[in-house]
Amino acid sequence: MSTAAAKESTAPQTFTGLILRDKEPENLEFAFATLRSFITPNEQFFVRSHFPVPKLDAPSWRLGVEGLVDRPVELTYDELLKMKTRTLAATIECAGNNRIFLSPKLEGLQWELGAVGTAEWTGVPLAAVLERAGVQPGAVEVIFEGADSGRLAKPPSPGNIHYAHSIPLTKAFTSDVLLVHTMNGEPLTPAHGFPLRAVVPGWYGMASVKWLKRLVLVDRPFRGYFKSADYTYWEQRQGLPTQLLPVTENEVKAQIARPAPREIVAADSIYRMHGAAWAGEAHVTEVLVSTDGGATWEKANLLGDAVPHAWRLWEFHWRTPATPGRGTLLARAMDSRGRVQPMQRDPHRGSYVISHVVPIEVEVSGRLGGGGAEPFAI
Repeated sequence: MSTAAAKESTAPQTFTGLILRDKEPENLEFAFATLRSFITPNEQFFVRSHFPVPKLDAPSWRLGVEGLVDRPVELTYDELLKMKTRTLAATIECAGNNRIFLSPKLEGLQWELGAVGTAEWTGVPLAAVLERAGVQPGAVEVIFEGADSGRLAKPPSPGNIHYAHSIPLTKAFTSDVLLVHTMNGEPLTPAHGFPLRAVVPGWYGMASVKWLKRLVLVDRPFRGYFKSADYTYWEQRQGLPTQLLPVTENEVKAQIARPAPREIVAADSIYRMHGAAWAGEAHVTEVLVSTDGGATWEKANLLGDAVPHAWRLWEFHWRTPATPGRGTLLARAMDSRGRVQPMQRDPHRGSYVISHVVPIEVEVSGRLGGGGAEPFAI
């Protein structure tokens, strides 16, 4: 068998589409094993929807800014397009990413590895819009309200509501929080929030509200459904769960793209393991990998330069065992704050913030030759 044919035989079939996790509303996962580049193409970027995609058109759409402001504002799509923009790369991860690996199984979409992606986002800094309205003293948070809506049946149910989330003004006035109309150089698609969405770099995806229709300035922390009954975890004090806190910043985390779970790799060969790691508002400083279930660890090679709020690609050339059998691969990240990705799951996080090291099981086979994956496009 030729080298090219041998390599092809060890690689899973290339799949550039999205994996269906829920049909209505539509929720779609990036096939993480196909990770090839720093930027995730629009057609491969995961889709998270709580309610059906609203039908919006640019001419009639408006963004309202109200609450504790000096001048309530209503902006058209054309007016926003004329405002000064900023472009930045940022990783967005759903707070439930990796939920499928939890045992016992918990409620929620059973995401595997691909409820995460990195795009170049272009839009108006949120701070510029807030300054145009004039924020009054006493305001502490800004609420993002989307045009998507639906009825929640799970108790305690508020009935029919719009999706809404909030961030503190200290975060809102950083230059990186954007009201985005363009993704990877193209107008947002309906699934990704057309005509306008928030992008809150460094925070889990529930804060990057899509289909924006209102910004509301308030004088107390917002405790809407998606910050009180959902997207929360238990704070622990003196060994006791004391209160539910909203999910906010991303934890430090590394994931293995290849080998994919249950992939067959060739025995006694060099296999190029690779993946990505991210750390919210910090940056990744090191990724360690283990090819023997955690008994020993080695440094992976970090690729490219560190980009604020975006993942760091990494690779490791693994000499596979000469003897066929099963193997367990691990990847673990560290960041600039000194945080280390935990080995064990924190059960108090419920079904969210799944940041512990996830073992990837593979099969080492003596029947194949070659191995590895295509190089990255950095």
